[in-house]
Amino acid sequence: MTDTAGGATASERPDDRTASALRFATELVAWVATPWALADHSWLLAALSVVVLIGLPTLFSTPGDKANVIVAVPGWVTIMLVLLQLTAAVIASWYAWPAWAAVPVTVLATATVATERRRWTWLLSANRRTG
Repeated sequence: MTDTAGGATASERPDDRTASALRFATELVAWVATPWALADHSWLLAALSVVVLIGLPTLFSTPGDKANVIVAVPGWVTIMLVLLQLTAAVIASWYAWPAWAAVPVTVLATATVATERRRWTWLLSANRRTG
């Protein structure tokens, strides 16, 4: 059985090399821009933002999506963590940087959402639930 979005069966993780590269690039921007934007307000918030943006996705993951799962969560939680990263990257870039730098970040995040569709469909499928 193939799905209509990319040829993978419901149980197979879709090939998302492009989405993965875009997602990682956006995560890197979030890791840099968020503490940069928060540093003027509080160094503690800036440091905490890095812990949250890197720590939560490291700790919580959906079985089958990563090689090592520390705390298994349903697919929708993984999607929410990605959306957190994307939102942080866009909002923080607009606060921290000039428009010529923030516009490409917004385009990158938009492209990431567009390419994540197959993975998100797979994450929401019945076999990605943890219990």
